[in-house]
Amino acid sequence: MSIKAAKASDRTGEADLHGRPAAKMGRRGACPALAAPMPTGDGLLVRLRPTGGTLTLSQFASLARSAAAHGNGILEITARGNLQIRGLRAETVGQLATDIDAAGITVPEGPAIETSPLHGIDPEEISDPAVMEMALRATLHDLLASPRLAPKLSLIVDGGGSFGLSALSADIRVVAQFGADWLVAINGDGETAIPVAIGPAEAAISAVGEILSLLATLGQGRRAKDIDATLLRARFPAMDGIQFISSRAAVMPLAGSHRLDDGKIILGVRPEFGQMRAPDLVALLDLAKARGATAIRLAPGRGFFLIGLSDDAVLAMQIAAARHGFSSQPGENTEHIAACAGAGACGSAFYETRTLARRLIAAAPALFDGSLTLHLSGCAKGCAHARPALTLTGSAEGYGLILNGLAADQPDERIAGGRIDFAIERLARSIEDNKDAGESTAACLTRLGATGVSKALRQE
Repeated sequence: MSIKAAKASDRTGEADLHGRPAAKMGRRGACPALAAPMPTGDGLLVRLRPTGGTLTLSQFASLARSAAAHGNGILEITARGNLQIRGLRAETVGQLATDIDAAGITVPEGPAIETSPLHGIDPEEISDPAVMEMALRATLHDLLASPRLAPKLSLIVDGGGSFGLSALSADIRVVAQFGADWLVAINGDGETAIPVAIGPAEAAISAVGEILSLLATLGQGRRAKDIDATLLRARFPAMDGIQFISSRAAVMPLAGSHRLDDGKIILGVRPEFGQMRAPDLVALLDLAKARGATAIRLAPGRGFFLIGLSDDAVLAMQIAAARHGFSSQPGENTEHIAACAGAGACGSAFYETRTLARRLIAAAPALFDGSLTLHLSGCAKGCAHARPALTLTGSAEGYGLILNGLAADQPDERIAGGRIDFAIERLARSIEDNKDAGESTAACLTRLGATGVSKALRQE
């Protein structure tokens, strides 16, 4: 894949207060593609997206076995539905690539193009985004391969249907419209992106080519937000007069059993906190294959769909999923936690994120009403969640609590290591005591602010 290698940061030769050397980290904003893996605290990380986000069960199992053989056996599904393999070494990345080829998994060159996960099988879909993805790659191959494009340039093709992509933000959005047209918009999600062109597939592809060309001309690393409005209107003079139907948000949750309009059953599965161990994944896939599942569709929201199960097989698969560390029921509290690999899996982390997550689910249920995300980050890099959240970071001194921000932000409160359970229980109790009728946890935290939360945490 023609993506530039991530640069190591300047953080070299440092050590934490426990005397551990600080790990070299890749440049923020770089895309850890197969040809240019990113250094992390637990080795090299590779992010990949198979064509259409689709795998057979055998392919997914082969990928898991390869991750165990050549990495540390930890696989992740990102918030955008892409795969990450952790703990690789320089000498094993090529071996992983060989295994991927041997399994018949195709990873297109250039930026990932994210498509609606149920493409081609959802009867409510307006147009098949997988067909549009192939047309974009065939027509715009040279532009998509340009080294002048930003490593994390994001492109979405949303065909609509039961599980659309309107909640995901992107540099370039191509959205199916009724009447066989496609809308092209930039810099935002389904509601905020700026429409620039609308028309049949050929016109939409041409518009995407214009945007890619413009970004490459502006200079390496530029994103859609960097395009000047005057320059944009010069390229797309009709953009202000575009009439279109806004794409709707996903109407069904990821986790759980879903029956499509044509009677097909799909089972949405989420690894706990988006992370899975290779043996657990292989075991689950073996069981799914034995019960008739035929395909995997990676999905935004850190999970995947199992396609082809019969009604009789769904309950047994849900029980098996829970046994192997996967959630397949909607509304579970783990959906509201974003956790990094944590200590024991990553050398940069200062605490075991998954262990703490389970303790907090049991001890602080008031935090999990669905109004906010709890981000558990083993250090201040925030690998697991790139958006503002209720964030708990680890450090040599203990923990930093950030009420609504990123892991790299200045903490609103610092908590000694041995007091973390008490502090979070105290915070949850304060929310329960101060909530107005009908008020969400997120709204209550905002109203309490840093002063109110600090007061609650310091009470004995």
